[in-house]
Amino acid sequence: MPQAAAPTRLTDRKRAAILAAAVAEFRASGFDATSMDRVAATAGVSKRTVYNHFPSKDALFLQILGDMMARGSDALDLPYRADAPVRGQLLELVQRKLQLLHDPDFADLARIAIVAGLHHPDLARAMIATLGQREAGFAAWVRAAADDGKLATDDPAFAAQQLESLVKGFAFWPQVAMGQPLLAEPAQAAVATAAVDMFLARYG
Repeated sequence: MPQAAAPTRLTDRKRAAILAAAVAEFRASGFDATSMDRVAATAGVSKRTVYNHFPSKDALFLQILGDMMARGSDALDLPYRADAPVRGQLLELVQRKLQLLHDPDFADLARIAIVAGLHHPDLARAMIATLGQREAGFAAWVRAAADDGKLATDDPAFAAQQLESLVKGFAFWPQVAMGQPLLAEPAQAAVATAAVDMFLARYG
C-alpha cells in the first residue's frame, strides 16, 4: 500500500504547485497574457504535466475560481440558530464575508475574472456555471431564518443578494473596479453594522 500511495502524494504535490503557480501568474499578468508554458516554468514541472492535470488554460482558471468559491462557501457556512439573536448571527456572517473580500488573492482574481469574462463569452458562461453550483452562505442563512419566521421575506435569495450588495458596494466593487485600497478594520466594522441594521430594518 505505501508503494501505491507515494506516486499519489507526488501527483497531489505537483497539482498543488501548478495551481499556486497559476494563481501567481494570473495575478501578475492577467488571463490573456498568462500561458501554460509560464505556469509550468513557475511550478517547476513540464508543460505535459500541466496538461495532464488541466486540459486548457480555461479549465485551469475555472479550477482556481471553483477552489476559491469553495473556500468562501466554507467560511460562510454559519448554520442558522433559532436560539440565538438574529442580529448577532448576521453580524458574524457579514464579518466573515468581509474577511474573505479582504484576501488580496480574492480581489485580484475577481478582477481578472471580470476582465476575462468580458473578452471571452464562453469562459464567462463557464464561470457563471461554476459559481452557481453552491448556494451562497448569505442565501442559506436567510432562507433558514425566514423559514423560522425571524425574517419577513417570501424571496430569501433576493433578500440575501440585497444584503451582499450592501457589503460589496463598499468592500468589493470599489477595490475591484476602481483600485481603491482594502478596508481597514474600523471601516469593515462600520460597513458590517450599517449593512445588518439596514437589512433588519427592512426584513426583521
